Amino acid sequence: MKTSPTISVFGAGSIGCYIGGRLAAAGANVRFIGRERFGEAIAKGGLGIADHLGVDFRLEPGSVDYRTDPQALADAALALVTVKAGDTASTAAILAEHAPPQAIVISFQNGIGNEEILREALPGRTVLAGMVPFNVVQLPGPTFKQATQGALDVEASPTLSPYLPAFEKAGLPLTQHADFRPVQWGKLLLNLNNAVSGLSGLTLREELSQRAYRQCLAMAQREALAAMKAAGIRPAKLTSLPPALVPWLLGLPDWLFLRLAGSVLEVDPAARSSMIDALDAGRKTDVDWLNGEVVRLAEKNGVPAPANRKLVELVHNAESGNRRRWSGPDLLAQLRSAR
Repeated sequence: MKTSPTISVFGAGSIGCYIGGRLAAAGANVRFIGRERFGEAIAKGGLGIADHLGVDFRLEPGSVDYRTDPQALADAALALVTVKAGDTASTAAILAEHAPPQAIVISFQNGIGNEEILREALPGRTVLAGMVPFNVVQLPGPTFKQATQGALDVEASPTLSPYLPAFEKAGLPLTQHADFRPVQWGKLLLNLNNAVSGLSGLTLREELSQRAYRQCLAMAQREALAAMKAAGIRPAKLTSLPPALVPWLLGLPDWLFLRLAGSVLEVDPAARSSMIDALDAGRKTDVDWLNGEVVRLAEKNGVPAPANRKLVELVHNAESGNRRRWSGPDLLAQLRSAR
């Protein structure tokens, strides 16, 4: 019988199943809470976990505690929130009703300020910001594969001490940051590619190997950097280059980009934005909390952000049923015409 504290993964989709799967395989007491379709697939085929470095194992169906009822949060000691940013408010209400007051909550979500929404609904509780910098793809089985490099980042807190060994043993060490907001903005700069990739329908390797797509991302990043500068925000350096130089690198001709940044394309061939899956399935995306966040910051500080505004518009258009796989030149022309 397991006696270790329960780690609950709320919103256990691709990211949640991967993180929870690795923790469970390392001996942690993990409870997954998510959609019925994930639960049914795992009940039938188990939970496969893989990564770009060669990890490959499967948890048998009977060993995976996957539930769909939020009442399963009742004994959570640590709750990992992995829902889309648009579901944060409803998730906060569920946590307030079902999670014990002493449970530590970590928001492993894209976007800025999700932890603040959770804190407002959970006064007096420990709520921490977190970040998943790597890409996870769902493969048949189901198997969830980490397709790019990176480790988990989290807001520093002494309350995490009892759980650090479990994450370390699982191969997902937690890097703690005393000031987490610059890390979030640094990640958002990279995540501006989600919209470009989602509209392209291509894998990350295919998309980033084409200059026109990279130029689209560079335009979005330059606008974001200008808005951040106007707001006095200094994004953290999350790549080998300072954030201000990344758009320059992206705009280089293919042959030079590949020569200077070939490691950018050293990702699993299956790696792709989760926005593609959302658009293909007709679901809402988190574009409003990525490119939309840039638009709001720009408006607040009196600087333009037409490329990000256009990307939001195009993604919303795709969400409404007008799905199109944009070529790099066509998408770049759209963004340039928005100036």
